[in-house]
Amino acid sequence: MLNSITKLFKQLLEGNDLGDQHKADPNLAIACLLCEVAGADHQIDNNEIAAKKQLIGRLLDLDAAQTDVLLNRAEERSKQSASLYEFTSQLRELSQETRYSLIQAMWQVAHADGEIDPLEDAVIRKSAELLYVDHHDFIRAKLSVTESKSAP
Repeated sequence: MLNSITKLFKQLLEGNDLGDQHKADPNLAIACLLCEVAGADHQIDNNEIAAKKQLIGRLLDLDAAQTDVLLNRAEERSKQSASLYEFTSQLRELSQETRYSLIQAMWQVAHADGEIDPLEDAVIRKSAELLYVDHHDFIRAKLSVTESKSAP
């Protein structure tokens, strides 16, 4: 116990970021955010699973096998996570357009079952804030998904 506390203080004094225990992996962070949205209402249906797979493959240009591996890692990581900040902090360097596309993808996952639960909305709203996506773009992304009849 004392050794672990000593190690913690050494890391702090040396300037090591304690968050580096999980190396930065933007693709994993993106997949985790989509998993967070799908699981926000504690009801993940097959449409949401299919939407996550399709969107991750399209956003990250991955084949089906790579997508499945990434999703499995993301689901495990998402279960262990305490906050969205763990994921969004890795994605702030992305272009504004890419961050908008991510928020739009999150809306597509949330709407894949035909309705957006308030808990899903809250996860997307918080993610957009943490990613510095303007409220105007947050709403534009939501409307682009909910007003179109074709889900992912």
